[in-house]
Amino acid sequence: MSNKTHAVVFALAAGFAAAASAADIRLGAAEALSGGAAQYGISIRSGLQLAADEINAAGGINGNKIDLVVEDERGNKEEAINAFKKLIFQDKVLMTFGPTLSNSAQAADPIAQAAKTVVFGTSNTADGITSIGDYVFRNSVTEADVLPATIAVAVRHTGIKKVAVLYGNDDVFTKSGYDNFKKALEALKIPVTTTETFAKGDVDFKAQLTKIKATNPDAIVLSALLAEGAPIMVQARQLGIKVPVIGGNGMNSVKVFDLAKGASDGLWVGSPWSIQNRTKENNSFIVAFTKKYKTAPDQFAAQAYDAMNIVAATLKKMKLTGDLAHDRSALRDALPAVKWTGATGAFSFRRATDKNGKPAGYDASQVPIISVTHGTDYQIMK
Repeated sequence: MSNKTHAVVFALAAGFAAAASAADIRLGAAEALSGGAAQYGISIRSGLQLAADEINAAGGINGNKIDLVVEDERGNKEEAINAFKKLIFQDKVLMTFGPTLSNSAQAADPIAQAAKTVVFGTSNTADGITSIGDYVFRNSVTEADVLPATIAVAVRHTGIKKVAVLYGNDDVFTKSGYDNFKKALEALKIPVTTTETFAKGDVDFKAQLTKIKATNPDAIVLSALLAEGAPIMVQARQLGIKVPVIGGNGMNSVKVFDLAKGASDGLWVGSPWSIQNRTKENNSFIVAFTKKYKTAPDQFAAQAYDAMNIVAATLKKMKLTGDLAHDRSALRDALPAVKWTGATGAFSFRRATDKNGKPAGYDASQVPIISVTHGTDYQIMK
């Protein structure tokens, strides 16, 4: 896809005309389809599209088809703001999914909140996203929930006594990950041998890794997006650092096997989803996704797939009036009560609070599965 492409409209049923009809339910998605975060955004778009295809093929939502309008926000805050403005005010979507990165969500979600339009994050895990307001939802489990469990499981299985920390210091997500890693390490009384930082777009991490190697840690705790995280692992192994790497949500993608190759051995990540978790619902998703896209799904595709189904389940219980402002508000009111069992397991929302402790948006309420990579596969660890 060209970087100049700003919008893609998908006709989501065989024989369905490209132009949406009046009865269609128009939903938006702003995702990073190009740029450094595209490995997440493309998976998310695929998960959303697969779910929409299945819903439409089964008769849609009370007879109405989903019309999904997708914008490329390129993993950029300004582009995410522009994408939200287009989807909400020009395309007049009922609600929108996205954006891909927490950094972009912090910038763009206030647009949706001010417009009283539901925004549903499927990959935003940083602290503070849902404190933006009561139109902000996410089914992505927060770093605050996952990272303490990840460290605890890794320690239990590997006997880690001391760690070095490496994190991106210029991104909402990676800084939030660092904060939560730090709290978890302090709670477990695990000493930190050194703390090093990097910036988004960096490609050479040897200086930081050389300092880390000199402190002889039992593991590296890494808060990074995959664009930086994968080369960090490669360069660490090149320097002879063979210890486990404990990563956050940014490292939880099958793309790590392609980007880091053998260097991904010993990577520990926490996730609400695993390809090895073969429940009926997850197996159905994995088979359908693999058949459609000729590749295995990842957590980001799974959460997007479930998010579309959560919204559809809610809409099926509603009576849309055609008054956009009314229907947007009604969807916000109805979503918190939905319960869904899908690829990521049993799902429900819990209420978040704003910085003043007042009720705000809605977070996922799930117990994370802990996965460890061994070169080319995930295994569930408890």
